[in-house]
Amino acid sequence: MYFPEKLTVRWIAQAYDEGMTPYELLDEIIRRAEKNEEKNIWIVKPSRELSAKYIDRLPTDRENYPLWGVPFSIKDNIDLEGVPTTAACPDYSYTPEKSAFVVQRLIEAGAVPVGKTNLDQFATGLVGTRSPYGEVHNAYQPELISGGSSSGSAVSVALGMAAFALGTDTAGSGRVPAMLNTLVGYKPPLGAWSTSGVVPACASLDCVTVFANSLKEARLVDRFASVYDENCIWAKAYEKKGEKLPEKICLPLEEPRFYGAFSHIYRKKWENAVQRIEELGIPVERIDISVFEKAARILYEGAYVAERWQDLKEFIENRPGSTFPVTEKILRSGAKPENTAAKLFENLHDLQRYRHLAHRLLKNAVLILPTAGGSFTRDEVRQNPVETNSLMGLYTNHCNLLDLAAVAIPENEADKSYPFGITVFGRSDSENLICAVAERFSDSEAI
Repeated sequence: MYFPEKLTVRWIAQAYDEGMTPYELLDEIIRRAEKNEEKNIWIVKPSRELSAKYIDRLPTDRENYPLWGVPFSIKDNIDLEGVPTTAACPDYSYTPEKSAFVVQRLIEAGAVPVGKTNLDQFATGLVGTRSPYGEVHNAYQPELISGGSSSGSAVSVALGMAAFALGTDTAGSGRVPAMLNTLVGYKPPLGAWSTSGVVPACASLDCVTVFANSLKEARLVDRFASVYDENCIWAKAYEKKGEKLPEKICLPLEEPRFYGAFSHIYRKKWENAVQRIEELGIPVERIDISVFEKAARILYEGAYVAERWQDLKEFIENRPGSTFPVTEKILRSGAKPENTAAKLFENLHDLQRYRHLAHRLLKNAVLILPTAGGSFTRDEVRQNPVETNSLMGLYTNHCNLLDLAAVAIPENEADKSYPFGITVFGRSDSENLICAVAERFSDSEAI
């Protein structure tokens, strides 16, 4: 039978109506995974052995399960019952007895796990090259980075091996790979999706996220994933509000920084996006974004990085040589003598001030920035791993620190040549504004 290049929830439902079986779809996914093996997408590959028990348990009343038989992939720092979780570090591997809260919610809605995806080790990186399981290739231009840390998750959706994929996002890992692989990256507010069963990167800032082929399908996943988990200490309850447009859209006063050998391409695509934003029929205001930039610097340049070290120091100190050198260097920076308790409180107080200012700026408003200002070849990242990674986070690192929600969307949904995207940011209580703007932009005509 015919299978489209990308698998969408809508197409899958229609195909089931016409007689396709979940096993026929799974066999096509397995074939595609084998065909793309050199792209290093998977840590645990799609197989009948992995997915059969979920397919065999699917309820008979399909109409009551909107995700019935929909295949999804899972970043390998998120638990799936009975399948090893490695966080891209083989020596760290453990086999969980139950699935992460969010994974279980999706399974109960009828979705079928098809594999565990590759990532930047311990979710530390925005490039997709920091894994002993291989560098994940960009879906469309293999010489370029795929984005990280949720690299395999994004590419599995882009290449039609899953209808959606779970990632995580601490500093942009659910958004940068979305841009570089022409996907929607949906980052809910902190605590809206449970992080129970997720290997912590920076526990107070971690989010589980979703990659999908459209905002509509990302929001369908959110409908089942966004449930308060009373056993998750980071969980928060949010009111779901009716969708409405904001009073204004904020854009940066100064031109964003574009970088890398292809910066002229990304600058032009940003200019096209701005033109479309200005034609959406919503007032636009240019603002000074320095408060967002100052907040972003706290994540790695201040004492905040000590949280990453706290969660993983015992493993790293007891298992020398188990982690990538660049990953260990970043994690160990949290143990620098200058990262004192006094320094941390200074950072926290600064951050509270920035958060207060940002939430005032975004009252009944959204902010739109480039998801990233460029990209790099995998060779360039290998030669200069720290600086290239830092540049990829220029417009993402501030988000969770400032308690914002965000949706990354493609500038052009058909673009496979140096794909570019924008991110719509809003306060954690303003997902409705964010989604309304993202939907209107996506419906506008790409230039």
